[in-house]
Amino acid sequence: MPSEPNNNLYDIFSACFPADMDGNFLQTNSGETVSYTMLERESARIANYLVELGARPGDRVTVQVDKSPAVICLYLACLRAGLVYHPLNNAYQRDELAYFLGDAKPRIVVCTAQARPLFESLAEEAELLTVLTLNSDQSGSLRDGAKGCGQNFETVSRKAGDLAALLYSSGTTGRPKGIMLSHENLAANGKTLVKAWGFTQDDCLLHALPIFHVHGLFVAIHCVLLSGARLHWLSKFDADEVIAALPRCTVMMGVPTFYTRLLASPALSQAACDTMRLFISGSAPLLTDTFEAFSVRTGHTIVERYGMSETGMNTTNPLRGERRAGTVGPALPGVELRVVNERGVALNAGEAGNLQVRGRNVFSAYWQLPEKTAQSFTEDGFFDTGDKARISADGYVSIVGRSKDMIICGGLNVYPKEIELLLDELPQVLESAVIGVPHADFGEAVVAVLVLNTGCSMLEQDIIGYCKPRIANFKLPKRVFVIDALPRNTMGKVQKNLLRERYANACQG
Repeated sequence: MPSEPNNNLYDIFSACFPADMDGNFLQTNSGETVSYTMLERESARIANYLVELGARPGDRVTVQVDKSPAVICLYLACLRAGLVYHPLNNAYQRDELAYFLGDAKPRIVVCTAQARPLFESLAEEAELLTVLTLNSDQSGSLRDGAKGCGQNFETVSRKAGDLAALLYSSGTTGRPKGIMLSHENLAANGKTLVKAWGFTQDDCLLHALPIFHVHGLFVAIHCVLLSGARLHWLSKFDADEVIAALPRCTVMMGVPTFYTRLLASPALSQAACDTMRLFISGSAPLLTDTFEAFSVRTGHTIVERYGMSETGMNTTNPLRGERRAGTVGPALPGVELRVVNERGVALNAGEAGNLQVRGRNVFSAYWQLPEKTAQSFTEDGFFDTGDKARISADGYVSIVGRSKDMIICGGLNVYPKEIELLLDELPQVLESAVIGVPHADFGEAVVAVLVLNTGCSMLEQDIIGYCKPRIANFKLPKRVFVIDALPRNTMGKVQKNLLRERYANACQG
């Protein structure tokens, strides 16, 4: 019998590398360059080192580090060795990290030198084996250990359905869920996006996104690796640095906050965007005003797309064709979408309902949560996104609502229940409700509304101060209000829609 082909995502990447491997894969603002040859050799060294430390195919590698080119080498090393890459937001605090380590049970943790004492204590509690460091200047014990390892590594064979990455997304119950992404999920979605957005070896992608979630890691970097293109690498988003870098680039991906900040700069002009062929927006809804203002200022129409951690990208406005404001475009090739009512019956074009998706891009299961997995899929294999949408007669999708009460702050998902559980731990708090309200920069800001126990009082800054060391800063309430009672309907359910109306201007101006 013929042997099964190796579906390891790294082999799929390497087959797309340019013939001239000494050409740039990445360049930073400071002039540092990484060639495809260097990328291949450094990822091999790290893969050899991880295996030397006892990591075996299927083991998780948890990573919470600052953005640097070395992180890409670490990610590719994990793929090559058949390990499962588990990135974490840099903003997560001790209690959040303890949960992730206890649930994912990684073999190796990679963190900054500054965070090493914290991770070593957590590693001891979670009975992990090894804590390594990687700093923003790319120093640390990971690269020190890898220096002595060989620059060749035979990619471990993986089946299409084998796990490649584990990403966590908070749930409405407050318990974060591990999203199991396979080599096939990531490869299928990446290849589709390369075609949909016309990526070639001539492209240079301006990368100012974080790399601990789908947008910056999988969507952006995979498009480059699967087309043999180049990256212009910024450690973070800065409007002036982005505008200065645009003449050296052809494509940019960003969240809506990026585009509002660019529009606030007088330096943004058509001339600054002369070499650009494509601007892409995602992770949060793009306001029609932003869409139109950017087109007028630059002559470029932003391509808005829609995806989620469980599925990668599902839709996109077209590269060639109408880019319709207020929509996320038609379904990508190979992705099936439908809108159904509460009974699961398919609705007609233009009717709003629950959006469901099926395709090779869709994850297989939530980590160690079989009941939640079963609840999230229909009998015929569609994943229930939790988003409300309508699909026009010509296939354009409009997201009209989203997962119950979820807040999107600067492109990052915040589930109120997680923060409510934290606030409810305060002895002074009788009950809490967390909502999202409009914010000019972040799109939405987190606001907490509390009812205190009789005779108790608390200052807003004290409540925020209590939360600050316990949750990531993007989840932190920007305002806190104390009221006598939360509004409820006849069934006793908190009417958050009324709270959102009442505090709609709480974070304006």
